[in-house]
Order: sequence, then structure tokens, then C-alpha cells
Amino acid sequence: MSHRKRTVGSMTHILLGVTGSIAAFKACHLASDWSKQGHEVRVVMTAAAREFVTPLTFSSLTHTPTRTSMFAAGHNPGDVAGTPDRPLAINHVDDAKWADVLVIAPASADIIAKLACGIADDQLTSTALAYSAGPKILCPAMNVHMYENAVTQRNLRICRELGWTVVEPGSGMLACHDSGKGRMQEPGLIETAVDDLLRENRPDSEMPLRGLHVLVTAGPTQEPLDPVRFLTNHSTGKMGYALAEQARDLGARVTLVSGPVALQAPHGVDVVAVRTAQEMFEAVQGRFDDSDITVMAAAVGDFRPQERSSEKIKKNGRDNITLTLTSNPDILAWAGERRREDQVLCGFAMETTDLEANAAKKLASKHCTMLVANNLRTPGAGFAADTNVVTVLRPGDTDDSPVIEHWDKMGKGPLARRILVELASIRMGARQN
Repeated sequence: MSHRKRTVGSMTHILLGVTGSIAAFKACHLASDWSKQGHEVRVVMTAAAREFVTPLTFSSLTHTPTRTSMFAAGHNPGDVAGTPDRPLAINHVDDAKWADVLVIAPASADIIAKLACGIADDQLTSTALAYSAGPKILCPAMNVHMYENAVTQRNLRICRELGWTVVEPGSGMLACHDSGKGRMQEPGLIETAVDDLLRENRPDSEMPLRGLHVLVTAGPTQEPLDPVRFLTNHSTGKMGYALAEQARDLGARVTLVSGPVALQAPHGVDVVAVRTAQEMFEAVQGRFDDSDITVMAAAVGDFRPQERSSEKIKKNGRDNITLTLTSNPDILAWAGERRREDQVLCGFAMETTDLEANAAKKLASKHCTMLVANNLRTPGAGFAADTNVVTVLRPGDTDDSPVIEHWDKMGKGPLARRILVELASIRMGARQN
């Protein structure tokens, strides 16, 4: 059987072991989340786990037969790993070779003890003993007194020495009504731990941003008129958030300075929430010097009201109202004037006319390393879309002759990855020169 490793950022082979615990329902969330994210998931259940969740549940969530027995399907009543006339061709050794990562969640005291001693008396423990190619994670779940027992703590120490990463359980009220440490961690935290380990185990050739700090701005800004109203734009933050997620997956330490959006904060990214252009400027000022690559994808408001009313502005019979606006800080220009030779700065430009000419002026005047521009009226581009169509500009021999590339329409995730790989290449070339 050929075996090709897949890693986070593409499709990953995740082998999920489930043991006997009330927390088994959380494993259903893990299997569902990973499957929806495009990964391939295989689930191995112990006999005790099947008392809490049926194998059919995991088979339905992963679209893959659940592993429950060392022996041919039909040997155990209710075994859904295959049929008597068509048993699965994959045994515990093949599953171990197939997996990019092994996660046991929940991990009972029993399975932890077996792993520490090298016992292989069922499908899960045999698969775990045969697995040696990648990261492996234990997510303990048990009564607080079982968890704190010296034997369990010794077994966990041994497991760590054997290469297991332990996602510590949380504290709180347990199913037995005892209170303390022993609750399996929430699926989101386990998924983050898995992503982090997969990134750590990827070769440097696949991680061009490893060891770098990437600073990203995203979303709109809001400029209050009064306690009720504000000036803003149509940005949803999708492009900036895609950049932050891809930078993380390419190995970077990522800071995301975000205006108000309706997007979930990316796992493993330091998110700094701001509202106004001034707040975004201050957040960037405090982090820019520490960044290796900065990508300004936010749609920052150029102007704000010169005065903000402390009370709601009433109509009071008026047919019109005059607002006096004043300029906001130009964050990109500030960064361009300040950046060091070893810093890479990428700006974004949204235009409605004369795309190349306006973008070229911005590239030069803001002292950018690269500028990504698009036209609001181009099909597949613009605010709120899941795709983008961009023109990429880099400095040429003179300000009037930038290097210009037109990239085809693509999803914002793949586009973000391409932008970041390009920026990493530019930075590497600058450092070598």
C-alpha cells in the first residue's frame, strides 16, 4: 500500500481513537468538524466507547466505516466495519501507516495505562502501537480523583516520554457530580492543538513563513457620528482573514488587527479587535517593528467626522444636515516610510476606474514592496465575495514602470496563499541580496 503524507493546509489523514467516556459525544464534533474541513477521518472505537456512541454515528459523520474489531466484520454483533462477505481490507497496521496524526479523544485512564505499558489487546491499542510516523495526541477524560491518582499521572508522564502530546483536561462539574480537573477539552482547542502539531512536523520546504511574524489588517473601520450612527464601508474582512489563516498554515506567528466583522476568529492567530481607523493605526504602530511581513488588507476609512455628537442627532424638521469630515491617519503610508530593508510591506487597493494607473501611484507613494489591486466592478471581485480577481504590482526600474501581473479569478483562500508565498520569496531574495 503506497502512503503519501498529507498536511494541514491541504487534506490530512486523521485517525481518531474513541474510548469509553461520557465525553465521547465531543469526539462526534471532532469527526464532523474535520470532515467538513476536507480532511479524511477514520475512527477506531473501543468496546467501552460503543456503550456511549454507536459506530454508525461516526460512520455517518466521516463517510468511512468505523473500526471496532481486530477481526473480520461479522465476528462481533453490531460491528459496522464491513460485511461478512466483504470485510475491510485495512487492518490496524494499514491504518497506522495511513494516518498523518493519531488523536485519542476521549482518552480514558484505561487506554492511558495500556499505552504507557505497550499493551495491544484491541483494535485501538494495536493501531497505536503500530503508529510511528507522525504526531500523536491524548485528550484525557475521567473523574478528577482518577485523573489525580499517582498511577494515572505516572502513566501520563510515561506517555509524554514516548512522544505523546497531552491536551490537558479542563476543570468543572463532572458527570459524576464531582468537581475538578477531568473534563475533556473542548473540540476547538483540540483542533488547534492538532493543527499546531501538524505544522511543526511539516518540512521547511512546505513552510516558507516558519519563524516569521506576519502582521495583517482586515475588515472595515467605523467612524462614529453619534452614539447611534457611524460611517463605514462594505468590507467583510474575508480577504484579510484568509491571509491570516494561510499565514498561520505556512508557519508564521500571526497578528490580525481586525475591524468589526461577522467572522470567527481564526484558531492560533492573535486577534486585536479595533473599531476606528485611529484604533487600527495605534494597533499597527505597536506591532509593526516586530513584523517581518505586513499585509494591509483592511478597508480603512479615509475620513471621520470632525466632531462626534455625544447625543443622538435628531432630525428636528430639517431636510438636510452638513457634516464636516477630517482625514484619518494613512496607515499604509506610515508603514511604508518606516519599514526596514528586511521588512516586506504589501498594500491593497480597491478601484472603480483606471485600476493600473491608480494602483501604480499608490505602490510608489506608499513605498510598498507589493500592491494587490482589484476593481469593484469586475465580476468575481469586490466586497463580500468568496472569490477575487487581482492585479499585482511590484516596483520596476522607475515609479512609472512597475512590474504588473494579472491573476485569474480564484477563491480568497488560494489567493491569500499565493500572495504570501510571493511575499516570502521577495523577502528571501532581499535578504540574499
